[in-house]
Amino acid sequence: MTNLAPIDDAITIPDLISDPYPIYKRLRAEAPVIRVKSVGRTMLTKATDTRMAKDNPAIFSSDDPNTPMERAFQAHTLMRKDAEAHARERGAMAPSYTAKNIKGSWEPIYRKIAEKYVAGLPRGETVDLFTTLAGPFAAECLTHLLGITNASVADMERWSQVLIDGAGNFGWADAPFVASDLANAEMNACFDAMIDLHKAEQGPSALAVMVNAEDPIEMSQIRSNIKIAIGGGINEPRDALLTIVAGLLINPDQFDACKMEGLWGDAFDEGVRWVAPIQVSSRLVKEDVEIRGCLVPKGDTVMTIQASACHDEDLYENPDAFDIFRKKQPHQAFGNGPHFCQGMHIAKRMLAQLMLPMLFDRFPNMELAGPVEFTGFGFRGPAAVKVKLA
Repeated sequence: MTNLAPIDDAITIPDLISDPYPIYKRLRAEAPVIRVKSVGRTMLTKATDTRMAKDNPAIFSSDDPNTPMERAFQAHTLMRKDAEAHARERGAMAPSYTAKNIKGSWEPIYRKIAEKYVAGLPRGETVDLFTTLAGPFAAECLTHLLGITNASVADMERWSQVLIDGAGNFGWADAPFVASDLANAEMNACFDAMIDLHKAEQGPSALAVMVNAEDPIEMSQIRSNIKIAIGGGINEPRDALLTIVAGLLINPDQFDACKMEGLWGDAFDEGVRWVAPIQVSSRLVKEDVEIRGCLVPKGDTVMTIQASACHDEDLYENPDAFDIFRKKQPHQAFGNGPHFCQGMHIAKRMLAQLMLPMLFDRFPNMELAGPVEFTGFGFRGPAAVKVKLA
């Protein structure tokens, strides 16, 4: 008779926020399928298992009823839908993300925004790239893509963090939801104020294509789509940029190679593998299933740990190291299956083709001005990256 996965009551959410990678390394070796009491889910830490779960939505559904995301976003979002319902809402925004629009509409705008922020950095001084560059750059770019240019950079950054805090509130504390309720009201008013303009101009932004569609999705879902993009579309490129900068400055030989050979695409891929901006995802088990000899019963919730999958020793040698020269392997930092990140190509263009070469062309001798500390369980990135600009 197949037994349930072992249960762990020692791993805490603060442990996972502080540094989950030693925990995941131990689990991959000792208990790759394990019920973790603090998060109320069965963790899958091996790359083959996380990929298998995400590639099989009929068995591992995105519609997890126990996720805090629905409470935080005040909506049943496309991130928690499968099949036709997911495809309909994802497809509603898809025209904004086409290669034609990325190159023709967004790249020229993003280039000007990048130039503005890089030019504003004070040569010879020490700054935190989180607050002076990465966050504002990601936020301002996103206002154009989404069609909410009436939103300030400060509001976008705050909304994003509030949504992330709420969606990752697995302990169901009250304070994150109080903040998300306020932010939802502000965001709804912001979106609604732009609708008449978009109906008149018929532009390529996400809000415009959704409100002008021949068969539009419901307004509640239009709003939730924009909120999903705010939640992920700031923290992913922001945290990826900061992670890549940290990885390069910690490894001077790699930094020099990037500058000499233009290996910014390699740096991007390695940065998001090294510290995946979105670390975990939840899936509801729709039928009894056996994984590595463990019964995962119908109604259980698994947590696919893509952060761990990206460090799986079966795929990566010395996975804890940042190494742009490592043998190329597919990674799961942007997920896989039907929920593969829609903004991946935009994020890579923003960073590998625009910001990174521009930043280091202006500051080729940049140095770290202190240790880089990463934080976050569901979403992870540097809390700050202080550098001397030279």
